[in-house]
Amino acid sequence: MFSFLTPWVKRLIAANVIMFVVSTYFIPQLNGLLAFYPHWAFIRAMPWTFVTYMFAHASWSHLIFNMISLGFFGPRVEDQMGGRRFITMYFIAGLGGAFLSLALQSVAPYPIVGASGAIFGVELVYATLWPHDRIYIWGALPVEARWLVIGQTVYSIFGGFGGLGSLGGGVAHFAHLGGYVGAFLYLRWIDFRSPLSSYRRKLDTATFGKRGWGLSSGNEEIARWEAIPRVGLHPMNVEELDRVIGKAKRDGVRSLTPDERAFLHRMSLRDLPADVKPPVQ
Repeated sequence: MFSFLTPWVKRLIAANVIMFVVSTYFIPQLNGLLAFYPHWAFIRAMPWTFVTYMFAHASWSHLIFNMISLGFFGPRVEDQMGGRRFITMYFIAGLGGAFLSLALQSVAPYPIVGASGAIFGVELVYATLWPHDRIYIWGALPVEARWLVIGQTVYSIFGGFGGLGSLGGGVAHFAHLGGYVGAFLYLRWIDFRSPLSSYRRKLDTATFGKRGWGLSSGNEEIARWEAIPRVGLHPMNVEELDRVIGKAKRDGVRSLTPDERAFLHRMSLRDLPADVKPPVQ
């Protein structure tokens, strides 16, 4: 019946449903111990609520809406990210919701429950990977994933600061925004740690040095590239070298693409022909 669900999505849905049934029908006081209260006094007494609030829900409708959202966005994101990264992102997004709620406690000093902060993080990743996918709101209104996230961000900002009046009441808007922030930071971390980004950083260091991309450093690098001997270069390489240096002069070294940086690096490392003496410095 639920074969389309991925392993972690199944586990999260099961955990949320079980926790709701237990807290609603067997241990009514449990929700109070799971909810996150954005006040330091409560946090010192119940630090576990940074995590447990994600598994507590206020009503069946609250639970069902969140689980439908998780079941819709989660499987494709988990397939793309892998289980370990998916569950890590999920909890970081949920923690982001708690921390942002704590940071803005003076605006919204209310306890929060629900998985929506973490699920908003899942939605952000979905919109990042497939921004043009159409999501049908209530099965009828088509909205591209990127615009859904943008619209929810605007709604949450206005709702969180009271701009929607009673329409925004009873919703943990800052937890939603914090979920976006947490997921975004995790995606940036993944990108920073990726082999491709590592290679680009090494290439930048080799091409531009460790001094960074400042104006003076850029001028020095341009002067060094201009000093690359043209003797023995193929005319096409000479033309490309002049073009890339001209671009760096005109638009700045930041404008160079990774391929252009790699080209400059190769040219700066080339050996002169045996019958050509290097200029005396």
